[in-house]
Amino acid sequence: MVGNSVCIREQANPIQIKVCREKVAANEKSFTQLSGILSLAGNDVRLKILYLLEEEKELCPCDLSDILRMSIPAVSQHLRKMKDGNIVESRKAGQTIFYSLKGEHLKLLRPFFKIINQLNTKTEMV
Repeated sequence: MVGNSVCIREQANPIQIKVCREKVAANEKSFTQLSGILSLAGNDVRLKILYLLEEEKELCPCDLSDILRMSIPAVSQHLRKMKDGNIVESRKAGQTIFYSLKGEHLKLLRPFFKIINQLNTKTEMV
């Protein structure tokens, strides 16, 4: 029956529930951080930008515009969202602004980029 969400367990395990609640509470900050990153990275263009920033260490909006075949204003809008979301940082060199991933987010994002690279390697082998 779809829509009928009745639990049929006979008895709750109060120890398991307590331990799980403690685990969730202990990791609340990490859940919030990862959730924010994933919500921003959930857009394919932003995910590509994050991937490129991880691969190249830093890029300017013009570079990203050329690579992604997008307008500079469109790229800049995505970069602004990620900067506001505290995922990327920028530095200015003369007139040029370079963007890079914030170090604390690399360890969370690298496993995703590793999967992307592995999937690419597998499709090349076929």
